[in-house]
Amino acid sequence: MIVIRACAGFEELEACVRLQVETWGYEEADVIPRRAFLVAQKIGGQAIGAFDTEISSSQPNGSAESLVGFALSLPGVKACAGGPQPYLHSHMLAVKAAYRDRGLGMRLKLEQRREALARGIRRMEWTFDPLEIKNAFLNIHKLGAMVREYRVNFYGVSSSQLQGGLPTDRLLAEWRLDSPRVKAILDERPAVAQPIEERIQVRIQVPASIYQWKASESGRERALAIQLENRKKFQRAFSQGLAVLGFSLDAEGNGVFELGFPTPAELD
Repeated sequence: MIVIRACAGFEELEACVRLQVETWGYEEADVIPRRAFLVAQKIGGQAIGAFDTEISSSQPNGSAESLVGFALSLPGVKACAGGPQPYLHSHMLAVKAAYRDRGLGMRLKLEQRREALARGIRRMEWTFDPLEIKNAFLNIHKLGAMVREYRVNFYGVSSSQLQGGLPTDRLLAEWRLDSPRVKAILDERPAVAQPIEERIQVRIQVPASIYQWKASESGRERALAIQLENRKKFQRAFSQGLAVLGFSLDAEGNGVFELGFPTPAELD
């Protein structure tokens, strides 16, 4: 059984650090230390874990919990028309390889949302790699986040093995936690009266082969070419007021960002 809850104590936060290294393969300079996880919790952020509860005869009570995923967020304040508004920046989400594709990422994000709304926080943001198809599908299709901003080489040089040596370009996901759009998508209802297919102005594709290209020396140049081409497309679309409203997979497994003009209700 997987339990989703706030991390507690040094050992659980240290397990988050280890999983961070296991997931991204960071060198020491890029690793977020345990103390940063602790401080995030103390100042209004989140360190939420996914724990596998297993029977163990070696434990006094016959059970043990092993951290298999976590989500880390930091608190922030955003300048808005009605005055400063608190929000959370979800900086990291990781799941052990053996536990992926089981919906744990979704469960961790939903717990982040539940806990934030309980404190009166209505907005979360995070960045994600525009070449990562699975992340885009979760963030946009499953959670209902929108994207209106492209950040070029946001983190600079990264030691992450997943980055494949490419510039750390990122899209900024905006998650309005209690908006009609997000509520509808989480309930698997149409987000607006007009079908999204009728609103799409631009489609930007990410080839399913991008993972293999990023992971090999011979394919990295092709991956970089896709990154640079899509960068221009996103920047052009965002400059025209378009936003990423949907994300889909085609029959070959390619990812497709779907961009259109957001309604006032979607920006509420």
